[in-house]
Amino acid sequence: MTRFITPHCQQCECRKGPLMSCCQASELDHISDAKVSHFYRKGQIIFQEGAPALGGYCVHQGKIKITKAESAGKEQIIRLAKPCDTLGINTIISGQNHSASAVALDDCIVCFIPRADFLRTISANAQFAASLLQLLAKALGDAEARMLHLAYRPVRERLAEALLLLRNTYQEDNAAEPFSMSISREDLASLVGTAKETAIRLLADLKESGVIATQGSLITICQPEQLVKTVSMYE
Repeated sequence: MTRFITPHCQQCECRKGPLMSCCQASELDHISDAKVSHFYRKGQIIFQEGAPALGGYCVHQGKIKITKAESAGKEQIIRLAKPCDTLGINTIISGQNHSASAVALDDCIVCFIPRADFLRTISANAQFAASLLQLLAKALGDAEARMLHLAYRPVRERLAEALLLLRNTYQEDNAAEPFSMSISREDLASLVGTAKETAIRLLADLKESGVIATQGSLITICQPEQLVKTVSMYE
């Protein structure tokens, strides 16, 4: 991935997404002229919890985790982001500081759209505003469901759900091979909401039963139907 890619909104795949597809050509040209594209290496912070929210972000390439800091200094992954996802939209609307941090899980290209230009599009385009509300409502519903799962589901089921979330979020369309992804055990534990040692032990159980395979940080899901079965026990 090159550091100097600056995608134009008219030619970007995100143009077909639920939000940007609501924009007129002139609006896309304005956003494209106003935005700034940045390259982030794995582990780099895209925006920091508590920092002023100066605009919104659109993921062009790469995988991103959205995290909140806990009182003990640990982090909790509250969302995963993929290409064409938008980030920081809630703080654009509220005008408050960022309520979470965004960190690159691998090399990423992310476009930053200044707050004034985002708000201008919201004011001028009712369809864009309605689509934005739908995205925010879905994000809120997903967050509520995740909170309940963390509170009431056993750790084994939460791990199965987290692995399926990774697969559903990042597997390419019509992929013929089993889904594989490199993820640190710390990040996986943070996504599950458990200790690293517990995540490692439960992964070993899944590997022994043939549900997954591992090689270093790489996890391959060999039997996704078994993970679905585990999760459905607590539906």
